[in-house]
Amino acid sequence: MPATLTSKRYKVDDAAGAIDLCFEKGWTDGLPVVPPTEPAVRAMLDAARLAPDAQIAYIRDRAMAVTAEKVAINAVMAGCKPEYMPVVVAAVEGIGDPRWGYHGPGTSTGGAAVLLIVNGSITRELDVNAGDNLFGPGWRANLTIGRALRLVMRNVCGSMPGLLDRGTVGHPGKLSYVIAENEAESPWTPLSVERGFRPEQSTVTVMAAEGPHQFYNQLSSTAEGILTTLADNMRVSGNVMGQPHYALVLAGEHMRTIAADGWDKKRIRQFVWENTQNSHAHLKRTNRMTGTIEPGDEQKMRPLVASPDDILVVAAGGRAGAFSCFIPGWSSAKSSAAITVEVRRGSPVEGRR
Repeated sequence: MPATLTSKRYKVDDAAGAIDLCFEKGWTDGLPVVPPTEPAVRAMLDAARLAPDAQIAYIRDRAMAVTAEKVAINAVMAGCKPEYMPVVVAAVEGIGDPRWGYHGPGTSTGGAAVLLIVNGSITRELDVNAGDNLFGPGWRANLTIGRALRLVMRNVCGSMPGLLDRGTVGHPGKLSYVIAENEAESPWTPLSVERGFRPEQSTVTVMAAEGPHQFYNQLSSTAEGILTTLADNMRVSGNVMGQPHYALVLAGEHMRTIAADGWDKKRIRQFVWENTQNSHAHLKRTNRMTGTIEPGDEQKMRPLVASPDDILVVAAGGRAGAFSCFIPGWSSAKSSAAITVEVRRGSPVEGRR
């Protein structure tokens, strides 16, 4: 006998009526949703081998337990296939980790979205895009997995725009913000392995993040030349104060040029960290740091992040075009750590980095 679903039922005349009801109840993100019928919700739960009452996460800041049933309902509404459900579950686990700190990025006027970076064989099984038009439309897995997470935040955790979600300007990634690392063509260690997982494990990394900042360099034939352009952009863009992480997304042409010079991810991180530091004098002149300029402020340097290890390097994007991007993390005195969670089938267990 299958476990009973406990969510409230609503009677509607047809699919159009169901869609309209979801709008009326405030359950949508502004786009129509797929009506969450019981068979569809059960298919989601079955795909992840989860009982409806299994607790996926506990959002401490909201005193809110997120059950598998609620995640499944929102995954159906987002348009996910059942096989996407384990990835959605892992992402919900990630934002429930106290180190991610839900209250900050979920409510801040800074308007952070949740960037999801998927690694492992699951990216090929589900066709999670790691290539052309990386952050754009066209891939069901990318768009619906990220949308499902955001609907969970909205409908279960209460992150409603204008109420708990107080983003001043926000950005389009708050609808969906999902990419995969291009492990098939990458010359480097996958992000998941760098963060302590085995190559055969599939993972999702969740990071509270601003939108992607694109940069262009078609002139350089060396790693240092490309990364100097990147570092110059990073040093003066974004908030440049207080971010716990930055993500670097290096696409095909740049990836191949940097790798041909023999640079690995560790060297990339170190170079970028060293070359994105601002002087205290510059930060004070541009009103990013308080106080008057003091003797020695021109020589006193502040890095964008505390350590080179706080820079996530991801190989992804189209094979052609001299473009890549960087993504600043959410900035606050109370930082939000990037969390990596294994994608599993079955009840959530320990598996975070």
